[in-house]
Order: sequence, then C-alpha cells, then structure tokens
Amino acid sequence: MLKMRFFGRAASLVLVAGLIGAAPSGDEAATPQAGKDGGKPRSEYAITYLTKDYKEPIPLSLMDKEIEDKGVAGARVAIEENNRTGGFLGQHFTLKEEVLPRDADIAAEAKPLLASGQNLIIADLEPQDLLALSDVPGAKDALILNIRSSDDDLRQKSCRPNVFHILPSNAMRADALAQYLIWKKWDKWFLLKGTTPSDIAYAKAVKRAARRFGGDIVEERAYKFEAGNKRADSGHQQIQTQMPAATQAAAEHDVVWVADTVEGFGEYLPYRVYDPRPVVGTQGLTATAWHRSYEEYAGTQLQQRFERAAGRNMTERDYAGWLAVRALGEAALRSHETDAPGLRKYLLSDAFTVAGFKGKGLSFRPWNNQLRQPLLIAAPRALVSTSPQEGFLHPRHLADTLGYDEPESKCEMDTLAGRM
Repeated sequence: MLKMRFFGRAASLVLVAGLIGAAPSGDEAATPQAGKDGGKPRSEYAITYLTKDYKEPIPLSLMDKEIEDKGVAGARVAIEENNRTGGFLGQHFTLKEEVLPRDADIAAEAKPLLASGQNLIIADLEPQDLLALSDVPGAKDALILNIRSSDDDLRQKSCRPNVFHILPSNAMRADALAQYLIWKKWDKWFLLKGTTPSDIAYAKAVKRAARRFGGDIVEERAYKFEAGNKRADSGHQQIQTQMPAATQAAAEHDVVWVADTVEGFGEYLPYRVYDPRPVVGTQGLTATAWHRSYEEYAGTQLQQRFERAAGRNMTERDYAGWLAVRALGEAALRSHETDAPGLRKYLLSDAFTVAGFKGKGLSFRPWNNQLRQPLLIAAPRALVSTSPQEGFLHPRHLADTLGYDEPESKCEMDTLAGRM
C-alpha cells in the first residue's frame, strides 16, 4: 500500500572583443531611455548569455545530432517573447551571447562585464566556473541564473545568494523518478553507476531518494568497461557482450537504475541487461524538466515556436535557457524593477511565479534559490508520467517533495550574503 508522506560552440562561434561589446555601460543598462519615436521612456534590460567552449559528449545514437547552440537557442526565443509583452509597458530586452575559450579564466573575463553594468547573466557554466563567476567581487549585486548544472552541492553548502537555479538538481531528478517507481511498487533497485565525479554525485542522490521514499538498493556496481569505437562495424558486438556481463548475477531487482551523466554507456543498457528489467535513471526512463514529446498544458505551442526558430527539437537546456529569460521578463513586467538587486528580491517573493507550461506557476525556493517545478517522467519517445506523484504530500508546495526541502537545507544563504 502506498503510504502518504509529508516532507516538511563550439570554437566556430566568433568571440567578441570585450565581454559585452557595444552594450550599455554603467547605469545606462538600468536607466529608462526615450523610445526611438521620442515618446514614452523605456526601461532597458541587457541580459548576457555566458558560456565556455566546453567539450560536449558525442551522442551515442546517430539519431541524435550534435548541437552547437543548446541552451542559447531557447534564450533567443524567450527574448522575443519578452519584448512582445514588455513593449506595451516600455520595456526592452536584449541578449548578448558570450562564448569564452575552454581554458579562459572566468573570474578575469567577468570583471569587465560586471563593471560595465551587465549583471543579468544566464550562466551556461560548469560548477567550478559558476562558483568562480559568483564570487567575483563585482558580482555581489548580480543576478546569475544557472541553466547547466544539476550539482546538489551548488544548492547546499556551495550555494550563493546571487545564483538562482533553473535546471532541476540531481536530488529533484532522483526524487521524481523514485516517487514514480514507488507508486508502481517497483521498489527494488539495482544501481549501476559510472566512475566520473558527476556519476558518483547522481548516484548519491539516488541513494538519498531510496532512504526518503522507501526504495531498496539491493546492489550497487560501478561500470568500468571501455568499448572501442561503438559506431564501428563490430561495436555492437562488444556492447552486446559487455552489458550482460556488467549486470549478470545481480540481486533480485525490479529495475536497473543507471547513473551515467556523461553518456558513456547508459544508452546501451535497455534490452541488453542480463535479466529482463526496465532501465531508469540518466537513460531509459528519465526525470527531466523538458522532453520533446511533451504537449500538455499547451506545451505543443512552445515546442512549435522553438522548432520554427531553431530548426530542431527543444532540449532540456534549451528549455532552461528559455525559462531563465522568461523569469527575468516576468519579474520585470510585474515588479517594474530595473536593477538586478530589485529583481532578485522580487524573484524570491511570494508574488512571483512564471508560466512554464506545466499547469501551475513556477517559483523559487527562498532557502536555496532553486526553481520548484514538476518534472516529466519520460521514455525516449513518450511522456510516461509527471512528478510529484499522487499521494506524496507537502504542507505548502507539492513540488517541494522533490529535492532538498527547507528543513534539510545546508545552504546558509543569510550568512553567505553577509560575507559578499
């Protein structure tokens, strides 16, 4: 019986000389300016999309093409939407796209950006770079929105008052999937994890979800095999041999829960595991903020708008980029604030919500700046369910059953704010 639970581009992109180019400097970015027709003054919001030329994993399937504008393509769509709405109130939004070299010193590069008044930043950055950016002295009053990393530590001990998280955390993903598995009464999990730090961090979130919701990790293994060229003529033969070997003789289980955040082997598990069991986790059945099959709550409209603009399907990072820009637009529209500190304050207020095509307004958790939102439980080509699941209750927000709730938080936001 289900128990009721309460839970208190690549290098081909041209690098612009200077981080912001011809963007307004100093107070110009936040000062109302006269419109081109000399009429009503308008408020300018200059948003910077900041990323590095990171090495992206090559998709394991030929069906998935390499994408060079993942994330920023969603932000571009959202800027147009912000301007269509904001234009009626004299608000104008611009997007400055900045791609730094892979070995760039993010702190050094960010100083002139921040000094020029560009302090509304969509951060498509890995954890170490995100923290380096947030700790630049000039970033104290900035508003930085993380759309790349799900690392739990960024929401816990390494949280920062100036960093807001659009992408769901590892804990949110694991909790969302765990709730569905418990609802299905599939509570025996065989955990197969990779060896990278992000794989280990995700596996840690899975073990936390098991303790939280009553799942039983019957066995845990590390996947250490290395196949050759998996797309070579003999590649499938190596995989067909390795996957059964990696999962053979496991304790009795209902599902194989894979932790492969860098897409090294997980895509090859379905239909190749030793025992005939579903594969869930980072591949197979996944918990995600967005999926190309999603069409509920008018989600089809966003899918179609994005496809027309980008010529491809919307990925989760595209959705995060879109949602980050829309959150800024919604905060500006409703609060009429024109600077980053004012917008930060409004984002954390009870008055703020942003529509994310999920049936309810999305808001930020004030204890760690994480966007609370329902997560999609999706197979590769179809939506299966949405979490939180029925029966998992919370006294305030049902979505707070996903991830670290306030009593569990180790984010000392007030203390950190005093040090900045």
